[in-house]
Amino acid sequence: MKYHAGAYDVIVVGAGHAGCEAALATARMGCKTLMITLTLDAIAMMPCNPSIGGTGKGHLVREIDALGGEMGINIDKAFIQSRMLNTAKGPAVHSLRAQADKTKYHIEMKKTIENQENLDLIQGEVIDIIVENNQANGVITRTGSVYEGKAIVLATGVYLKSKIFMGEVNYESGPNGLFAANYLSERLRELGCNLRRFKTGTPARIHRDSIDFTKMSIQPGDEKIVPFSFLNDEIKMDQHPCWLTRTTSETLRIIKSNLRRSSFYRGDMEGVGPRYCPSIEDKIVRFEDKPTHQLFIEPEGLETKEMYVQGMSTSMPVEVQVEMLRSVVGLEKAEIMRPAYAIEYDCIDPTQLKASLELKHISNFFCAGQFNGTSGYEEAAAQGLMAGINAVLRIREEEPFILDRSEAYIGVIIDDLVIKGTNEPYRMMTSRAEYRLVLRQDNADLRLTEKSYRVGLTTEERYKRLCDKRHKIEMEMEKLKKTNVSPQEVNPVLDKIGSSLVKAGISLYDLLKRPEITYKEIKGLDSYHEDNIGEKVEEQCEIVIKYEGYIDKQLKQIDQFKKLESKKIPDDLDYTLISGLRIEARQKLNNIKPLSVGQASRISGVSPADISVLLVYLEQKRRQKVVID
Repeated sequence: MKYHAGAYDVIVVGAGHAGCEAALATARMGCKTLMITLTLDAIAMMPCNPSIGGTGKGHLVREIDALGGEMGINIDKAFIQSRMLNTAKGPAVHSLRAQADKTKYHIEMKKTIENQENLDLIQGEVIDIIVENNQANGVITRTGSVYEGKAIVLATGVYLKSKIFMGEVNYESGPNGLFAANYLSERLRELGCNLRRFKTGTPARIHRDSIDFTKMSIQPGDEKIVPFSFLNDEIKMDQHPCWLTRTTSETLRIIKSNLRRSSFYRGDMEGVGPRYCPSIEDKIVRFEDKPTHQLFIEPEGLETKEMYVQGMSTSMPVEVQVEMLRSVVGLEKAEIMRPAYAIEYDCIDPTQLKASLELKHISNFFCAGQFNGTSGYEEAAAQGLMAGINAVLRIREEEPFILDRSEAYIGVIIDDLVIKGTNEPYRMMTSRAEYRLVLRQDNADLRLTEKSYRVGLTTEERYKRLCDKRHKIEMEMEKLKKTNVSPQEVNPVLDKIGSSLVKAGISLYDLLKRPEITYKEIKGLDSYHEDNIGEKVEEQCEIVIKYEGYIDKQLKQIDQFKKLESKKIPDDLDYTLISGLRIEARQKLNNIKPLSVGQASRISGVSPADISVLLVYLEQKRRQKVVID
């Protein structure tokens, strides 16, 4: 029996990392929001690695925070260890990573959601999306509750028709033994959504007391903690270590002799897995020349003895998992608390989405997170935030909020998904961003906070902080340019650190261009008058000065990129009418419906010659319009 249960502006289906960001964004932008989840116990759950950030992913978290999202704030409350990765390389690839207390992360996010104005949270399973005249108008739950909604955000994660695999054993289930969502997939197909099967996996959790840490290398956190959120200037706390160990030749033997029992190699699984996060058996097959593989042993939290074995994801039977683990250095007596497993699930072909993450063929219906074919909490959260913002703008009948590839890593993800699509779970990496020298994690607030403020998400407090920081940077840069030091003052310092001496006066700005000169040396000079501008301002000044030439070169590349992005293509353009386009290009362009010539140029199967034909056609149409007008 169905009954009317309520009416909302936005309904968010799912409460994983995408759903949380979407619901909080819509509520904070003033929309009455309903969030529906299979279980309240899975809000912001970390079914795999208990961490936030990492290479490329740390950039996403900073961008989410700069836009007014919650992930950065939440991990700053719940982390137990913090490390900045890739510090031996340039600032463009520095990436912050924090080990989380996963239970505390869930609790803090749930608390934030429960206390958020305009946001209702309920437990239930959505089995139907109400669509009338190609427009989403609400949802129906398994209990018959009918909720009206002006916009829907679907963020179902890995729960749609999900199936667990452990060797010969397989059964319907969501992650961590939670219920699967078995009804919605068929309805989505009826609505014209092209679904596919992806898979992912997670390692076993073992009891802390069964580990011999004396045989492992300790991995402490950084002495100086760098917060994820730009709202936090500093965090001081006692950090907890992780440990590094390795597999052995015995591990290799056990895996090879049982390869036929792996669910994947048995052929039981149809889903495609993530290339950049392979199972341990996949590593053995793909990297046959490697005798050992490193594993990180990481705590799942401070109030549990569960330890996560990073690097040993597997779909082997449980008894084989025990053998494998006990062949690892320091895990000779390992006791499994939760076995490893692989999981298959339904997700959408993301080329069916607009750049706003709205479905092309159903208006007011947005999709986000792993349902869009991505892998990882950070990628999911980024999409959830953007889907939430755009759902509100759709209701307001305003232009969508779209970040392009030159503005954010978030723009790279979404552009890759909707233009190129993905044949495997998509993972963010710094190498995917062409303009990464400009899209650094340290300047995410300078790039994005004002944009978010304009659409009504970023708070007045955060915007004022940004303006103050920007002003301090401008003033400090001007001071560095105007302050000159004599050879007599600076040469003793340069001589001490092995830097070449100067024969004439030099500005502090030019001094900071030298790789070996930092603010520490500058502050030691009598000519420098410290204004207590703060480390974040100093960091920005130093990076911009040291990499000025490279940044200027990249900004010119961005200008060229923008020119193609600015050449807009009409939504209703029929590419079959353009003579000169190859058949494949016509099919791909009609399917994707790119917004611009720039997007069209990134579609697989569209050649530079096709783009030339398209540009000529658009110019002819433009001239015809000018003549008519």
